[in-house]
Amino acid sequence: MGCFSCFGSSKKVVKTEVTGQTHSANVTPVDGQNVECLEVTENACENTNLGGPRASDRAAGEKSPAKAFSYRELCIATGSFAEANLIGEGGFGKVFKGRLETGEVVAVKQLNHEGLQGSQEFLIEVLMLSLLHHPNLVSLKGYCTDGDEKILVYEYLPQGSLEDHLYDLGPDKAPLDWNTRIKIAVDAARGLKYLHCSVNPPVILRDLKPANILLDNQFNAKLSDFGLAKLGPVGDNTHVSTRVMGTYGYCAPEYAMSGKLTVKSDVFSFGVVLLELITGRKAIDTTRVRAEQNLVDWVSFRVLYCFFFFFFYVCNCLTKAMILFLI
Repeated sequence: MGCFSCFGSSKKVVKTEVTGQTHSANVTPVDGQNVECLEVTENACENTNLGGPRASDRAAGEKSPAKAFSYRELCIATGSFAEANLIGEGGFGKVFKGRLETGEVVAVKQLNHEGLQGSQEFLIEVLMLSLLHHPNLVSLKGYCTDGDEKILVYEYLPQGSLEDHLYDLGPDKAPLDWNTRIKIAVDAARGLKYLHCSVNPPVILRDLKPANILLDNQFNAKLSDFGLAKLGPVGDNTHVSTRVMGTYGYCAPEYAMSGKLTVKSDVFSFGVVLLELITGRKAIDTTRVRAEQNLVDWVSFRVLYCFFFFFFYVCNCLTKAMILFLI
């Protein structure tokens, strides 16, 4: 059984319009969102500095529909989910490296039955990654819903996540150079710009962090983990009200306090990632002294300190100049 029957029978047709073509998929409405029409217009932000996806990017970002895999196929691909093929683990479950019958290497995410990512989040991720196509978004190859299983199959990105290259580096692993850090930041910004500007209504990722930025062999960055993604405000609405979700240290304070979600919430998270790339510090690091545990607070204090130091230095110089002038 390779369908979503386990999520209920009530379905709507979701449409995306990409360069004049219309694609549709049958999905179950989720999280109270109206997802009847999701438009993707690639020239929506062509006047911005980053620009829309280039023609070569669009060709690279085209995807075929996600395939429904059987559990048996994925068992064969991963060697029965052998520990030797385990490449990642978290509250959502485990990620295994696998090889399909076609020879293609993939990453297989097997969700825990009692894990943090439930049926709704699983469905949202399949929906989003099936409809949204961009070279800076991870490519969904397929899924499996046999029995109680919830499994996602992605393209395999051999360099792992940005988090793997920022923290706890082994003796044989060199830190990222500045050009690579800038490249990763620009790629992540392009992916966010696509979600916020080229999709109508915009898609808000809600969980942007180094662990969810994956890297290929050329260190091209791709955004991943759309389980918490939500459609943004439409029309005259300035925000959507929702339960606060995300990772502590990356959530925008106004969203964390009020539950009012906008695309600016992702922009705040992106800013935290930039600070991590620049400083090499974690967003939240409980091993440091209390005043330095929160990266944003620590940077804010240092910027404020430098501002006041510069202000008093200028005032002191002006005072001395006036005294000399009067003498």
